[in-house]
Amino acid sequence: MNKAIFINKDGTLIKDVPNNVNPKFVSLNEGVIEGLKLLQAKGFYLILITNQEGIAYGHFKEQAVLGAVYRVEELLKFKGVYLDGFMLCPHHPNGKVRKYSVECDCRTPKPGLLINAAKKYNLDLKSSWIMGNRLDDIEAGNLAGCHTVLIQKEVATSVDTESDEVRKPGGVFVDIEKAAEFIVTHSQ
Repeated sequence: MNKAIFINKDGTLIKDVPNNVNPKFVSLNEGVIEGLKLLQAKGFYLILITNQEGIAYGHFKEQAVLGAVYRVEELLKFKGVYLDGFMLCPHHPNGKVRKYSVECDCRTPKPGLLINAAKKYNLDLKSSWIMGNRLDDIEAGNLAGCHTVLIQKEVATSVDTESDEVRKPGGVFVDIEKAAEFIVTHSQ
């Protein structure tokens, strides 16, 4: 079985532009290339994950997300980093598009995206990590049995360490590079 890094797309890997599917507005956050190169060199699969409720609300089609994902892949590939997979949740229970207006198990904070990726890519969740910028990402990772890191620009004022154990990250870092260094020193 393989170990993976699940990377939340919006706000973690790329700048958070709400409902953005336009490739020209896709730009990588600081520390992404250095961090992902380190993790890739240590044998981690790099799996991009994302909730895209804009699909359920009818703001854009599911296929439109792929343009932004292809741009992410292009920016990474230019620097020698390659994604091993991509998982998307298009659902939201309050959406306007009937097909996607459902309560699902893949929308974080539920762990379905991670569990489905583990099956698809033969991943060991106990050896895997999730990087996210929201506590919903952390909860999904903890529920799936992964290790977790929270990415927040201002760590000192960031997370209220909630009393709910399932929403506690294993670490909080300002960028993916710092998180990657932590992961490498804390992995088997």
